[in-house]
Amino acid sequence: MNPLALILLLPLALLGLGRWLGVYPRAPAVWLAIVPAFVAVPLAVGIRLLPPLAALDAMVSPYIDLLALSLIGMNLLILLVLAADLVSLPGGAAFSATREMQRIASLQSSHPVKLTISNRSPRKVEVEVRDDFPDEAEVDHEEFLLSIPPRSRRSVTYHLLAQRRGAFTLEKVYLRFTSVARLWQKSFHVPVESVLHVYPDMRQMREYAMLARTDRLNLVGVRRTRRIGQDNEFERLRDYTLDDNYKHIDWRTTARRGKLTVKDFQANQSQRVIFLIDCGRMMTNTAGGISLLDHALNAALMLSYVALNKGDSAGLICFSDEVQAFVPPRGGMTQMNRLLHASFDRFPRLVESRYDEAFVYLNARCRKRSLVVLITNVIDEVNAQQIDSYLTSLTGRHLPLAVLLRDHAIFDAAETPATPFQDVAARDIINWRSGVLRDMESRGVLSLDVFPEQMTAPLVNRYLEVKARHLL
Repeated sequence: MNPLALILLLPLALLGLGRWLGVYPRAPAVWLAIVPAFVAVPLAVGIRLLPPLAALDAMVSPYIDLLALSLIGMNLLILLVLAADLVSLPGGAAFSATREMQRIASLQSSHPVKLTISNRSPRKVEVEVRDDFPDEAEVDHEEFLLSIPPRSRRSVTYHLLAQRRGAFTLEKVYLRFTSVARLWQKSFHVPVESVLHVYPDMRQMREYAMLARTDRLNLVGVRRTRRIGQDNEFERLRDYTLDDNYKHIDWRTTARRGKLTVKDFQANQSQRVIFLIDCGRMMTNTAGGISLLDHALNAALMLSYVALNKGDSAGLICFSDEVQAFVPPRGGMTQMNRLLHASFDRFPRLVESRYDEAFVYLNARCRKRSLVVLITNVIDEVNAQQIDSYLTSLTGRHLPLAVLLRDHAIFDAAETPATPFQDVAARDIINWRSGVLRDMESRGVLSLDVFPEQMTAPLVNRYLEVKARHLL
């Protein structure tokens, strides 16, 4: 090859070398390397070999040597500039990164994450920072541009919104630097491993606790249930309301406070609530942006929190084509941690649910009388018959409660049908569901027919009704 061609192509070779080293040229560097090379093509291959230019040989021959020297000097200068700017890129060893965040996050709740980038090099650098957040999460800032002085650090904070429960691992922090003349950029990652557990939404539990302390549970749809019979274990003092029995007025406290005060008595203690959560194909539909299973877990955890606060025990069985998780019923608020840990990574599976295995598992491990809450969805006659047969087999030994989730598409079609045929089909399905519920109730099974996002308050109310009527 013509030695002149080698010299003229040196900048292009440097671009290839930088790419091999993991350094990427920016647009200005590419133009600097390519344009002079194209101009020098005639000189590199020999102007006499190009027929269109052969006629100009006599005219330009006195200037060819001068032009060649000029192009060689220009390319050497470009090569020097590119090489000097390439050397100005900092090495990856000069930087480190840390990530600070809580290990536990709630579903669809903003979760702050703090990244700290340290610059140990002797010069100021500009760096683009991107975290290794999960694909199942949304963030308010995907990238940050930081200017870090020499031997110092900078921190940024973004908020992560998880759209799915489960365990996630954030393994790296990605950094990208630009050279001094902005001709090169270098990307690499710093290993920073963090584990994030996304749990079902727990905000409703905090809201319930706050409203319970101020006696305002009616704001979240929880009704005050009058107890049948007498419970003689004192629980607390509170302000008198019109529905209270005047026999429960504490006159000594009333005189001291200057306002009517009544005594609250606890219901029977040490009762059990066991949840059977269907994780099969019937729970894969969504409502309000999350799956039916997420709604079921949120409601089950909320009722568990209420039951544990009242001194009862709570347990959990998650099943699909097999039993996936089991938490034996226990009391105490530490049981909430066990329930959360067992349910946060449960997801609906496209398999047929095995109710037989779930109920055999329940009978083998839970022999004491309990309120058994089955949360599922009914879409055909086969599933309805299985649910009816297994729940009615529990009556007498346990108190079964069937929670059947409504489908918005069916009920909306019954109210505002697009066609007369759609109206008739939707109403037939609704009437069939009502018949299934009536059959179960006639055999001693409690029932609840609700929309998924409206399930929590009716479920808590039904539990409080069971407590008030001493059904357990």
